[in-house]
Amino acid sequence: MSAADLQSELDTLREQALLRTRRVVQSVCGPRVMVGGRELLAFASNDYLGLAADPALIAAACAGAQRWGVGAGAAHLVSGHYSAHESLEARLASHVGLPAALYFPTGYMANIGVITALAGAGDAVFSDALNHASIIDGVRLSGAERHIYPHLDLAVLEAALAASRARRKLVVSDAVFSMDGDLAPLPELLALCERHNAWLAADDAHGFGVLGTQGRGSLSHWNIDPSRAAQRMVYIGTLGKAAGVSGAFAAGAPQTIEWLLQRARTYVFTTGTPALLAVATEASIGLIEAGDERRAHLRKLIARLRGGMQGRRWKLLDSQTPIQPLILGENQEALRVAAGLLEMGLWAPAIRPPTVPAGTARLRITLSAAHSEADVDRLLGALRELE
Repeated sequence: MSAADLQSELDTLREQALLRTRRVVQSVCGPRVMVGGRELLAFASNDYLGLAADPALIAAACAGAQRWGVGAGAAHLVSGHYSAHESLEARLASHVGLPAALYFPTGYMANIGVITALAGAGDAVFSDALNHASIIDGVRLSGAERHIYPHLDLAVLEAALAASRARRKLVVSDAVFSMDGDLAPLPELLALCERHNAWLAADDAHGFGVLGTQGRGSLSHWNIDPSRAAQRMVYIGTLGKAAGVSGAFAAGAPQTIEWLLQRARTYVFTTGTPALLAVATEASIGLIEAGDERRAHLRKLIARLRGGMQGRRWKLLDSQTPIQPLILGENQEALRVAAGLLEMGLWAPAIRPPTVPAGTARLRITLSAAHSEADVDRLLGALRELE
């Protein structure tokens, strides 16, 4: 294949309204950003608590850089594991109520590392049809037998678990689904895993910091006893969304985390995350735990948006999270509406296949505690004009 062949395929993507483009942001992450020299009101980021540009986190990152420099120098298992990393892992484990945690550079790497460490040839993985791409890729890379069950269909999942004779079984699911904003029923998933002697890996990228008491995530939201969860569950949280920093972690029983440390290739064979980010993230956990007012304001914004869209031609999916997907259907329609919003100074990204199923192109509207009620009203008014 030549560069000319690739150009032909790129042209096909453009004709199908599937070509993706980057917008260069020229300001800090927040509800108002500069793009192309123009200020936009943004409903596009996962900074759910508005912490990405919080002065306390900026100060913590600067202090971390002064203390630790800007590079780790090596992988964690060589010389790249610093006391700042060790402190953060203990803090993360305590925050979600589990005994131990392991800090990864990204959520993508955490999911791939966990899945491939827990499942391989001769094993079976059971994955929700709407799981994130990082989960899908982890399942493929594991070499395990794959079972994809329809979205949230626990009857199909249980039948597949009961029929499996695999050496080891692993159920993996988003805790909050990134494109639909709905929640996986973690108590029922955990009960199924207990009944059928399976592991459960739950990716709480979009629940950590937002759901549960003091933002402790989906385990807290569902009132799952952490000591019970630790027996056969790996909890995965992302730190570049509600936490406002970068990275991810896996938490569980000490033996589970030690196994991941030894066998998760995306942890073992990559340079350690800069310690300054660990310092900033530990400061973020304190803000998350003290962030009840932020979460209460966020819930009000969600209710305001949903109330304002009632009776309209375009429908929001049933989500009570900051992810509010507005289904538009065809790719061209999603691009038209997104472009119309940009003309009016608003940014809500058009999401198209293969990220979402064909025929369900949408605006993925994301709300932040840094938004105001007036911001939501402005978005509602713009959408009314574009209908």
